Amino acid sequence: MMAEETGQKKNLWQKWMDLPLVGRILGGIIIGVILALTIPQAGDSLQGLSEFIMLLGKLFTTALKAIAPILVFFLVVSSIMNAKTAGNLKTVIILYLVATTLSAIVAVIACHFFPLTLVWPSTVDVEQSSPGSVGEVFTNVIVGMVSNPVQALADGSFLSILFWAAIIGIALRHANPTTSEFMGDMAHATTTAVRWVINMAPFGILGLVYTSVTEAGLEIFTSYGKVVLLLVGCMLLMTLIVNPIIVAICIRKNPYPLLWRTLKESYITAFFTRSSAANIPVNMELCQKLGLDEESYSVSIPLGATINMGGAAITISVMAMCAANTLGIHVDVAPAILLCIIGALGACGASGVAGGSLLLIPLACSLFGIGNDVAMNVVAIGFIIGVIQDSFETAQNSSTDVLFTATADYMHQLKEGKEIHPGKDAVRA
Repeated sequence: MMAEETGQKKNLWQKWMDLPLVGRILGGIIIGVILALTIPQAGDSLQGLSEFIMLLGKLFTTALKAIAPILVFFLVVSSIMNAKTAGNLKTVIILYLVATTLSAIVAVIACHFFPLTLVWPSTVDVEQSSPGSVGEVFTNVIVGMVSNPVQALADGSFLSILFWAAIIGIALRHANPTTSEFMGDMAHATTTAVRWVINMAPFGILGLVYTSVTEAGLEIFTSYGKVVLLLVGCMLLMTLIVNPIIVAICIRKNPYPLLWRTLKESYITAFFTRSSAANIPVNMELCQKLGLDEESYSVSIPLGATINMGGAAITISVMAMCAANTLGIHVDVAPAILLCIIGALGACGASGVAGGSLLLIPLACSLFGIGNDVAMNVVAIGFIIGVIQDSFETAQNSSTDVLFTATADYMHQLKEGKEIHPGKDAVRA
């Protein structure tokens, strides 16, 4: 009898885990709202249940705070030491980096014209001091970058983590294959650990939504809705306007036939899978249909899933700017430029799992002196709105892998005097 009950529980849990993460998160949000509107009305009789639900949210944000520094360190080290930059691939990488940087710039400019604030639980200490001058900002950045790397991992000092990870990654570029494999395994292990934590997101978000609605009311969804609109607006602007302009400058032809092809065959699938890694086979097949150079796209497509992160740069920059606005921190030109740079660099190290870019938000927040505890509440808000945000972000990231791979290939063909037909099927001789 006991064995049957255990088997039924396992089957129930497996069925729950088989549901799409987006569906589970939506369920957590809905249940959190319902409980927040009913449990407090019951008075002290359900005080213990209320505290337990709030604890779920605290556990989730604490777990994210613990794993994020380790994730950033190993992802950046592994990416840099294993990066390939030879041959025609250089053009693709340049396009990736330019588009990612422009995404961060678009996000910061949009936040300047549409300044938004966030609503989080009143128990969070949001008292922060604004940097006194531009010189102070640069001093804090430089000193923070070269601080003790071990202490940085313990304290979650992301600027220092990023700096030392880059140094170590460059130093290990000529390491033996065993070392390279070990660092790759560590990056994979931390990504897997993050995936486990994110699988608990529905319960954590249930607790966070419950706490937020209990303390601030349903108005939190008005605030979050505005942030979602700003994020999606920036991503669509990059996807439909800015990226096509980049392509047009490069190939001197109408970029939209190629753009529509990538939207139809890559963007839509990435939108629903919410994983750049899962969309790699789709992108490889599309590159084959377009007749692109296999030696190039066989490397650039997997690489793009790691460093072509325009959508992530937008998420990181917008959420950091919203946090600064909420705390009353005025962002001058110099910090804004630094945010664009850090947002782009941080996005290149974003995890390949759903919501991975959210764990880079503390890196950007640290530019404004925003503490890790507050930054992790911004991350938690990111998971709440991630039902929509992450779909658009992944779709932008993954579809532009093909867009820029094709652009680089077309540029090479034009140099050889060949005729190109952007977006149309071709058979390479």
